[in-house]
Amino acid sequence: MSAEEDPLIDRIRARDDRALAEYLTARRPQLLAFIERRLGAMLRRKVEPEDLLQETSAEAIRSLPTIELGDREVFSWLCQVAERRIIDAHRKFVASQKRDAGREIPIHASADSSQRGLVDLLVASMTTASQAFSRDQKQIRLLSAMEQLPPEQREALRLRYVDGLPSKEIAERLGKSDGAVRVMLTRSLARLQEILGLRDA
Repeated sequence: MSAEEDPLIDRIRARDDRALAEYLTARRPQLLAFIERRLGAMLRRKVEPEDLLQETSAEAIRSLPTIELGDREVFSWLCQVAERRIIDAHRKFVASQKRDAGREIPIHASADSSQRGLVDLLVASMTTASQAFSRDQKQIRLLSAMEQLPPEQREALRLRYVDGLPSKEIAERLGKSDGAVRVMLTRSLARLQEILGLRDA
């Protein structure tokens, strides 16, 4: 059976995000190999291919409701999405300085007990993509939900829970007060819970 004879294809063309998540899991080795071939030596030192694969998966699921595939093969479309993520990563990491990993602090410091499971999932999704991807599809859906947040909120969540920066330093980077950042983080986590159907169930 060829790639485009896969029984999931018709469901994907009908905009079934679960089918796309299954397809991404099944085609993970091929898509990862594509990403690895496109990474230059310098960028490879800055970013893991598995992380780009996870971002590609999240973007694909997020854009599925509006994308017009036309006659394009699904896998070719995913490769185009991956290409965009590689270009974005190149722009980001070539222009930025290395982050100081020695400033990590406990990730649960600003999350209440009802949000800690979500924080764990968030950190796993953004830092151990290859392990998360092989485990289940929750991480893909979480990163897709992240794309629905405003860029500033996504950046605040990344700085807090992945880079481990204190809210005061995040406030300085974003040009906000410490209190405003704390409120933003709490509301952003709550919004993710709503998007993922983890509240008022």
